[in-house]
Amino acid sequence: MDTLFFWTSKLVWLVISPGSLLVWLLLASWLLTLSRWKTAGQRLLTLTALSTLVIAYLPIGTWLLYPLEQRFPPIRQPLAAPDGIVLLGGSFSLLASENRQQIHLTSSGERVLAFQDLAQRYPQAQLVFTGGSGNPAFQELREADLARDLFRQLGIDNERVVFERESRNSYENALNTRALVEPEPDQNWLLVTSAFHLPRAMGAFCRQGWKLQAYPVDYRTLEGRLFSIDFSLLNHLGQLDSALHEWVGLLAYRLTGKTNRLFPSPEDTCTAD
Repeated sequence: MDTLFFWTSKLVWLVISPGSLLVWLLLASWLLTLSRWKTAGQRLLTLTALSTLVIAYLPIGTWLLYPLEQRFPPIRQPLAAPDGIVLLGGSFSLLASENRQQIHLTSSGERVLAFQDLAQRYPQAQLVFTGGSGNPAFQELREADLARDLFRQLGIDNERVVFERESRNSYENALNTRALVEPEPDQNWLLVTSAFHLPRAMGAFCRQGWKLQAYPVDYRTLEGRLFSIDFSLLNHLGQLDSALHEWVGLLAYRLTGKTNRLFPSPEDTCTAD
């Protein structure tokens, strides 16, 4: 069942992602103009052009990312020493790393830097990295394998780290890590990932009965600067893609019982199946 969900989610997103939708709309417009529904094709083309202009000029993705990033507040005060720290995958580019035979980080590489800092600040904490491959066509190399090499270069003692390398998505991160670590109910664990991804990640871990403290990093929005008009189609489209991916993911996780709440919050009570 987990494999069916994984493949279905990947195939659906190929169709409904913002960039894909624009391409499908352009293709449909062109085909309609070649048929007896030429007028409908012209109208659809007009709608597609206007939508593209709106995305290019307005930071719609930023507006959708902001509530996700604000859901779990940043930790500003010194923490009581945590018993463990979990870092979610998503920081490594598997294809580029394999192709170039060196470690390549994604735009979420800040997660690794935060993890390194926490590992140094809390030398007694158990460290966990969870991440396999989320690419259906590329399952040979896993993020955990790259993390092991990078941590060694960063001076992190791999003897302290538990590496979980089978997970393909956030739900499997939570499921597999919970089974691997078997945390005690009274322990204090941190979960490190991008701020916009925390609601879905925390919801997945909470569904496994594991209450962690969120440690948001890798912010994509700026407080007090949510409205700006500038022409930046690629940047705005990228933000919109990230935001919709999370909102759709939250809905899918709730409908399939992978989280207890549609929009998880710090106040949620965690219960396992």
